[in-house]
Amino acid sequence: MNLKKLRDAESIFLHSYPDGFADEQMQQTLKKHNVGKLTEFAKTALAKKAFANQGAVLDDIVKIVSRSSMVSMFEKPKFRDYVNGMSRDDREYLAGAYKRMLHGSQQKGFNDIVDVLGDGKLAKWSLLTICLFYYRPEKEVFVKPTTTKNAIRQFELEDLVYNPRPSWAFYNDYKAAITDMKSKVNPSLSPNNAAFTGFLMMATAVD
Repeated sequence: MNLKKLRDAESIFLHSYPDGFADEQMQQTLKKHNVGKLTEFAKTALAKKAFANQGAVLDDIVKIVSRSSMVSMFEKPKFRDYVNGMSRDDREYLAGAYKRMLHGSQQKGFNDIVDVLGDGKLAKWSLLTICLFYYRPEKEVFVKPTTTKNAIRQFELEDLVYNPRPSWAFYNDYKAAITDMKSKVNPSLSPNNAAFTGFLMMATAVD
């Protein structure tokens, strides 16, 4: 990681927004993304006990994807139609995969979801990571392809090689890199991980 470039980006951001994401203008931006309400919804809808009703959980996952401002408008209806059109057995398997990813073997659950969505040509980073992020916004990361590729390039994250098909190895390494980067800048830049990657997006957009 190029720490100088990260610190330079931090200085530019804090020059414009001295209070970081607590700045009034940034607060208005955050409100548009509705992270707080979707996180609150996800923590209830995706709680371990909620998986007792697998059909309802999948319906709520579709709602999360549909309501998120971070997921492409093109991907939302495709995801909804694919999940709603699955057989009962496939829906049961997908719900189990989400349960594993959120409450059990995270790696196995992640890989199982990649396989299932891959059958519908929907194994996209946004769809794989959106529920992870809303359920644990301070720990998990939302992988936005353009922002991720630009951050790897600009901040010289040499051990990371982005691939369009989601993989657990990349996700785990990228999450570790984000955690490391957060530790080296002002905490006001990371009220949650999506805000921090939003900072990275703004920093790389002007590079």
